[in-house]
Amino acid sequence: MSNKKIVIVGGGFAGFYAALEFEKSIRSHPDWDVILINRDNFFLFTPMLHEVAANSLDITHIVCSLRRLFKKVEYMQGEVTNVDLHSRKIEVTFSSQARHREVEFDHLILASGSVTNFFGLPGIREKAMTFKTLEDAISLRNRLVGNLEEAEIETDAIRRKRLLTFVIAGGGFAGVETAGAINDYLSYAVNHYPRLKRSDVQVIVVHSHDPILPEYSEDLGRYAQQKLEEKGVRVIVNNRVVACDGNDLVLEDKTRLDADTLIWTCGVSPSALLARLPCKKVQDRIEANACMQVPDWNNVWAVGDCAYIVDQRNGKPYPQTAQHAFRQGKLLAKNVLSVITGGAAQPFIFDDLGQLATIGDRTAVARILMFKFHGFFAWLLWRCIYLAKLPEFNRKCGVVFDWIADEVFERDIVQFMNAPADVLDGQVQLTSRRPDLASSAKVHADLIK
Repeated sequence: MSNKKIVIVGGGFAGFYAALEFEKSIRSHPDWDVILINRDNFFLFTPMLHEVAANSLDITHIVCSLRRLFKKVEYMQGEVTNVDLHSRKIEVTFSSQARHREVEFDHLILASGSVTNFFGLPGIREKAMTFKTLEDAISLRNRLVGNLEEAEIETDAIRRKRLLTFVIAGGGFAGVETAGAINDYLSYAVNHYPRLKRSDVQVIVVHSHDPILPEYSEDLGRYAQQKLEEKGVRVIVNNRVVACDGNDLVLEDKTRLDADTLIWTCGVSPSALLARLPCKKVQDRIEANACMQVPDWNNVWAVGDCAYIVDQRNGKPYPQTAQHAFRQGKLLAKNVLSVITGGAAQPFIFDDLGQLATIGDRTAVARILMFKFHGFFAWLLWRCIYLAKLPEFNRKCGVVFDWIADEVFERDIVQFMNAPADVLDGQVQLTSRRPDLASSAKVHADLIK
């Protein structure tokens, strides 16, 4: 009798924690084969990504090697490019020489996460920097330093102002935390450029509602907005970026912002892979029942950002947050194993424990159950909670040491210039996806592997 093959597509919070649960369970079940397929060979702890962009944390301290963590679960680095639910086969494409491989499955777990949604707005995809991956964080750090360096020698006042204007589209968690982090970093870094002043640098948050942080109560949103403005961040509410016209960012009310950098944190959508699947979808996400099974496909499961799972108690879908995703992943693994052994799957039931967001300068806002906090205590709470959630003890130690060093020593003001290299006529030529900087993101991601 052949082994049962369980394939997990995606190594974000949902897929990663499902794999961890399988790692513990399959030790006593040698007839189960579990494969985790992910584009990167590491798990990225995204809640701390903005601290990497602001040079508060080393890039290696918020990633965990999948190959080191998993001994029983097989890891495969690649991208799933096709899924045939009828024949129970998926196609995996490998970056090296664009090779392909077919992988069979008995149970398939879709945890492919989400991608940035530009809503088809003109010029935005070409202009915007995204902020979801380790590569994005390193590219943003390079952009911050690169623009400071160029502004230092720029003689044209208009061009200098454009270089030093950084616009964040979206005032939710990601946008606010990114704005606070880069504003702190720029406020520090600009002091090392003799020809630049702090007043030359402008960080702008554009949000479609009032106040920012709609996930919180109005009073916490207004507190966060007030603190950002006190630190020099300009907050534009009840407006949104709708187009990019040359150097200008066009807002809904026709206002134009002359900015070299646009950081897009406005929204996400499921990966294109899901659109081709013969499954029912809601808001482009795979519909799954309370046990995370996909209707009409009892051997297919969906979890995390790509899944539309309704809370049976109130009829509303569970939000796309990390605290939901990793709990869904753990329960899903138990459900799959229960079904294989003839048991019943359990519904996912979870009450939001709260939310936290840092806004820079040792300040945060938090809601824990029915209690609300803000200021320094909320910032300490943010650090303690996310440090506890970070996998691996050595990573926790690395983050703590980084935080201590950040308090004691000055931050580095460096660009990572080790871009992928092409050899032409015996000479090494640096290349980059962006003409204005040589991104090291791919190389540094490779160093982690």
